[in-house]
Amino acid sequence: MVTLGIIGGQEIIVIALIVLVLFGGKKIPELMKGLGKGVKEYKKAMNGVEDEVKNAASADEPPSPQENNG
Repeated sequence: MVTLGIIGGQEIIVIALIVLVLFGGKKIPELMKGLGKGVKEYKKAMNGVEDEVKNAASADEPPSPQENNG
């Protein structure tokens, strides 16, 4: 019986060996650098979207009534 979604230590080692064979030792740092840049850009874009949503939500709210003390 195969359980999907759970990766153990042996599976990670097999995947790492396959990547090493396919890309070679010199290409792996370049691939990881590119992956890191991609993740950074993704997070930056997501933060930008969240900021836009917050700004739009605050612009749609009616102004709060001010109390007149006087």
